[in-house]
Amino acid sequence: MGNDWWRTAAIYQVYVRSFADSNGDGIGDLGGVRDKLGHLADLGVDAVWLTPFYASPMADGGYDVADYRTVDPLFGDLTEAEALVREAHERGLRVLVDLVPNHTSSRHEWFVEALEAGPGSAARARYHFRDGRDGGPPNDWESVFGGPAWTQVADGQWYLHLFDPAQPDLNWDNPEVRAEFDDILRFWLDRGVDGFRVDVAHGMIKAHGLPDAGCTDQASLLTTRELPYFDQDGVHEIYRAWRKILDSYPGERIGVAEAWVPSADRLARYVRSDELHQAFNFHYVEATWSAAGFREVIDASLAAVSGVDAPSTWVLSNHDIQRHVTRYGGGELGLRRARAAALLTMALPGSVYVYQGEELGLPEVTDLPDEVLTDPVWERSGHTDRGRDGCRVPLPWSGGEPPFGFGGPAWLPQPAEWAAYTAEAQRDDPGSMLTLYRRALRLRRDLPRTGLRWLEPGARTPSGTDADEQVLAFGRGADFTCTVNFSSEPVTLPAPGRLILGSLPESEFTAVPGTAGAGHGTHGDGERVTVPPNSAAWWSGDVHG
Repeated sequence: MGNDWWRTAAIYQVYVRSFADSNGDGIGDLGGVRDKLGHLADLGVDAVWLTPFYASPMADGGYDVADYRTVDPLFGDLTEAEALVREAHERGLRVLVDLVPNHTSSRHEWFVEALEAGPGSAARARYHFRDGRDGGPPNDWESVFGGPAWTQVADGQWYLHLFDPAQPDLNWDNPEVRAEFDDILRFWLDRGVDGFRVDVAHGMIKAHGLPDAGCTDQASLLTTRELPYFDQDGVHEIYRAWRKILDSYPGERIGVAEAWVPSADRLARYVRSDELHQAFNFHYVEATWSAAGFREVIDASLAAVSGVDAPSTWVLSNHDIQRHVTRYGGGELGLRRARAAALLTMALPGSVYVYQGEELGLPEVTDLPDEVLTDPVWERSGHTDRGRDGCRVPLPWSGGEPPFGFGGPAWLPQPAEWAAYTAEAQRDDPGSMLTLYRRALRLRRDLPRTGLRWLEPGARTPSGTDADEQVLAFGRGADFTCTVNFSSEPVTLPAPGRLILGSLPESEFTAVPGTAGAGHGTHGDGERVTVPPNSAAWWSGDVHG
């Protein structure tokens, strides 16, 4: 890729623990990622984002970092990490690594020192230690994982943790904290990584004085209400400093924000020209399965970034949310909608993220035994919220029974029915989800770099009633159209041109009798095509607004 590679990149998320196991211990590792680089290159993605592989007690799957410059022995060592970056580059893949700046592990040497040093010490000033209030925590802040966001230590003070107690929040008003992370950035950039996905990018700065939030059930309000510990304006000063570091290295190194904020406009602030390059679009993830729901989010997303010269990003799933096959209804319906959503997502202007396993059509595993659950949400919620383990079950690569070529017996059990989902089973199947992703990702590289314009689809149901409210249609450039039928019944519409890719077999996009060539020939006045329910298609031909 040339300049501004990140503006249109397809970036694949590897949840390292569940991707591939190279040493047979049942836990994915960096060696496993190296072994599967061929799969990623063949898939057609441009970059790989690796979840944390640093030294960690694994209280939160590695997002509790004890040493940011060391690879945890579970995953390999620093030499293996450097080899992975080098081999990915040889295959034309860029590598992003996860950075966790909001909090450390409670076993990080800084926090161990803080506990030993006592109240008022310089060591405690790196974190948020406070005296309690009325015999309880300093304020009413709640952990995203459930319960209060404060834990009391032996000398009576409390420390802040917006996530698990094993993840104490750093105090980013402390210059020592800022200097440390500047150095961590350089450490990994010197080893060739192409950028960073910034965990909890909205969280480092807290409102002055740590005021009460004044509400309960705060975790449900991340994208709907301002909270005194998230999305504070001071975070942007941090990213302006980081952008200077990124720009000082060759090859367009980038920063990507994981930021849960109340609006697309607030999200756009993270990707101003002197801050980060991309931000995850969680409003798109939350869109309801409807033409109106997706159009509203797409319009808001594109409008928000139009003034900051940044691309929007499009994300359907990740390691923190339920897999979209299940969100969209599960079973055959969910799979059908997921195929349509893939084509819609990859047709949009900007950068797209693919979460490992979505190219295989994996559903959420909703029936994991209680005793195997590891997500801290499970314990923190008093066993009322099963957490995120269901989207983290190790991938099925080959064979007819678990562990499906993953390596050793997987750390989370794989369903027996995943034999049909393996990469091996799908690789040569022209109708598989894997084949659909491979075709779409390759075609996507040649899409016009222009924005989209909405088209009036002119859709009708077989009974003759108008159906435009159930269909999205948009063009990019003069020769590309994407159509999506969100309804549960077929619709007919003027053929936008030659069908180049459908979320369902081409034979299901049928010409309407009496309109010669519809759907499979050149565009012509009067030609109409029947588009199946819950499907999407890409067309090449004249685009009329």
